[in-house]
Amino acid sequence: MRQKNRTTKQLENQLQRRIKGQKTLEYSLSLPYQVAMKFSFWRFPHTVLTIFCLLGLTAASGPESNIQDIELKIGIVQRFGDQPTAKLQLEPIKGDRLKLKFQAGNKQQVLFTKNPVKLETVIQALPQSAVEEVVVLGTYRTFETAEDSAQKWRSQGMEVEIAQPERWQVWAKRDVYSTPLLRRLLLQNIQASTKEKVYLDTKILKQVPRVSWVVNGNRYSPNDLEVSTDKNLIRVNKSEKQEFARLYAGRMNLQPNAYGTYTLVNQVPLETYLRGVVPYEIGTDAPKAALEAQAILARTYALRNLRRFAADNYQLCADTHCQVYYGLKGAAAKTDQAIALTRGKVLTYKNELVDALYSSTTGGVTASFSDVWNGDDRPYLRPVLDAPTNFWDLSKQSLADEKNFQKFINTQQGFNESKWDMFRWHKETPLKDIIKDLQKFLHVKNSPHAKFKTIQAMAVVERSQSGRILELAVKTDRSTFILHKDEVRSAFAAPISTLFYIEPLNKGKPELWGYAFIGGGLGHGVGLSQTGAQNLAKLDWSSPKILQFYYPGTQIQILKKETKL
Repeated sequence: MRQKNRTTKQLENQLQRRIKGQKTLEYSLSLPYQVAMKFSFWRFPHTVLTIFCLLGLTAASGPESNIQDIELKIGIVQRFGDQPTAKLQLEPIKGDRLKLKFQAGNKQQVLFTKNPVKLETVIQALPQSAVEEVVVLGTYRTFETAEDSAQKWRSQGMEVEIAQPERWQVWAKRDVYSTPLLRRLLLQNIQASTKEKVYLDTKILKQVPRVSWVVNGNRYSPNDLEVSTDKNLIRVNKSEKQEFARLYAGRMNLQPNAYGTYTLVNQVPLETYLRGVVPYEIGTDAPKAALEAQAILARTYALRNLRRFAADNYQLCADTHCQVYYGLKGAAAKTDQAIALTRGKVLTYKNELVDALYSSTTGGVTASFSDVWNGDDRPYLRPVLDAPTNFWDLSKQSLADEKNFQKFINTQQGFNESKWDMFRWHKETPLKDIIKDLQKFLHVKNSPHAKFKTIQAMAVVERSQSGRILELAVKTDRSTFILHKDEVRSAFAAPISTLFYIEPLNKGKPELWGYAFIGGGLGHGVGLSQTGAQNLAKLDWSSPKILQFYYPGTQIQILKKETKL
């Protein structure tokens, strides 16, 4: 907490009062197909389906209690048990106790303890080896690109699912292609009819991780564990040091995932979840209008993306693959106020939730969706000069032109982000490091180009209207191939966006030493710039005006409960 001169107990009591009495309802929004009130619903097991309506802000809003606060499932520790020494401690706050519910044989068992519970990984030998196998249809840097690939496979009649064992992957649906024979027939058919680089990922398991813990001198080790408290607050500590513990509202579930390990899932109301997102995404010292804009986007993003981890039976993660969520430890008065003032507000386009993408720093121009990922463009996500005045006409000085682009990148002043250290950057990387990074990237993708020894040349082949790299050619001793869009950031450590150009460096020697990466921005650059929004707020722009600037043609609306089915 940021408030000073307050005891931990006072803060915990405050959190408890804020959370107490909140009624939550589980539901899931699907991909934005136009079904029932412009929303359709991804059906997760054991959820209650709810239909909502979007009311314009000028309409009679009714009592605040009618604004829906649904319950989310957030994977806060996603692959617990992938290290044999992994430990995780769950603690009640002072004066409270943990309630542990699990299945023991055919009976449900419930334990209570006022003491911390330490979850430990135990590697258990299997009585006989087991085969774990999936057909991998593609490996991607981001969920967005993986989802576009999944949609293409579905359009061909194949049932698929999106997973994230390390990088995002598209798998042939495991419960459909459930036998070795079916998987091999599928693989043969795909390889015979397409050039897609699909493969069978087969693991022979001789041992598996199990999670165990001790309560009152007895050790337990079920596959599923539900943890709750009377005061609805639980500390989670992944370290031996108490200062690294994080405080979360709601309940916890430790459950198996699709990768042979476990996920600790926090079930938490949406508005409470935002209290653990907004401070970590934009900071607690941002101007009021920027905080409000961030709160609206974070709420919209969460509701739009509940499908991400369907393969693992939860909805969102807690890192930059979704939104950063660290619980209530960093909650502050300014961010809480922004969340409260925007309660229930979401950003929409033609009555559908927008793809509420945002990044740290655009580098002076926002990107279209298709500049970074495969898939259809969103009309409200298009190149916008990230400046309070339009001093560079993108229609006349297109950044797809290399000369214009380099001139743009070497322009420093007049932008919303000009004073930010990540606005412009220049990084020089030795060839040996570039080779190492690229080999690792290609190996993870199971690419036939991965066996090269050296890079002979690299060049930008195509840029988008926002200047983002669409294609970068790499010539090696074995082959020449193209890296596309967001693959460029995955393939090399130096660039922190795709808004850059490269220059070969010799360092006074006849042979190639490496490359200089010269660019701007941090992140994908699509939608709102968190840095730019803060500058506009300092210029007295309101949160609706900021959101309209970065997402042209959108509206702020209130999400309200309509009907329960």
